[in-house]
Amino acid sequence: MTHKIGKIIAVYLVTTGVGFLVSSEYYSQMITHSNSDPVLINLSGMVHFFIGMTILVNHFLWKSALQIMVTLLGCMFFLKGFFLIAFPKLMLQSGNSTVTIPWAMPIGFIGVGVLVGYLAFFKASRSKIKN
Repeated sequence: MTHKIGKIIAVYLVTTGVGFLVSSEYYSQMITHSNSDPVLINLSGMVHFFIGMTILVNHFLWKSALQIMVTLLGCMFFLKGFFLIAFPKLMLQSGNSTVTIPWAMPIGFIGVGVLVGYLAFFKASRSKIKN
C-alpha cells in the first residue's frame, strides 16, 4: 500500500512542480487568490480533505522513510483541506503575503516528488529482488 500511494503522490508532485515551472505566471496568480470563487475554494478544500483522509485511514504507518513521508503528506493534504473548508478567509490571506519565493515552489514539489518516487519506484523493486 505504501509503495502504491507513494508512486501516485510522486507523479502528482513532480507534475505540479513542472506546472509551476512552465506556467509560472498562471500559478503566481493562483497563489495570490485574486478573484477567487468561494465555491472553487470549498471544492479545493474538499478534494484535499478527501485525499488526505483517504491516505490516513488506509495508511498511518511510521516505520520506513517512505511510510513516514506518505503519512506526513497525507496529514498535509488533510490539514490543507480542513483549513480551506473551516477557515477559508485565513487561507486566502496567506496567499497575499509580500514575501513570495516563486522559484521555491517548483523546487520543493519536484524535490519531494523525486525523493518519494525514488523510494516508491526503485527501493520497492530492489527489496523485491532481494526477497
